[in-house]
Amino acid sequence: MQFTVNPFTHRLDAFEQSTNPGGQVETLTGNAGGAVGPNAAKNIFVVGGTGIYVTGNPATNTLTIAQSAAIEGTGQTIGAVTADILTFDLESTPGVYLFKIEIVGFSTSSLGVGYDVTACFRTDGTTSVEIRTQSSDEFEEGALSGCDFDIVPSAGNLVVRVTGTAGQTINWLAVLTYTFKG
Repeated sequence: MQFTVNPFTHRLDAFEQSTNPGGQVETLTGNAGGAVGPNAAKNIFVVGGTGIYVTGNPATNTLTIAQSAAIEGTGQTIGAVTADILTFDLESTPGVYLFKIEIVGFSTSSLGVGYDVTACFRTDGTTSVEIRTQSSDEFEEGALSGCDFDIVPSAGNLVVRVTGTAGQTINWLAVLTYTFKG
């Protein structure tokens, strides 16, 4: 069996391939770890981690990677005790973080509590300093009026701490988003 290559067709194919950028993406390569190829369905997943959020826009073939994400923490208080319900690592990069934190609690006696908090922290890469924390809204229902929250720096971390109230078991949720400039 003999194969013949048509030089004109071969050159035309090569020309079309070099002038047509509509080919398939074969791999994605990040800062570390090497090139990543697709799975059997021809998909490469790009997912964020703590503090990283990836948003896809199929209409523009764009993935936007941002350093602002929602991070959740949960916990429970039984009585007038404190609980650290979310810890955020301020990383090793010096800079300033502005946090928006929503805290809600629901008691086993069907009462609710909620806080809308803004906090600003500076870090030198090892330790963190609270610049200021303020609550723009506080909602405490009935017997939960003795509840409270605190946003504290602790060994390079931001900690969301809540305080329950006597005679109440409260299940807490905190959702944190942030903006960072280093």
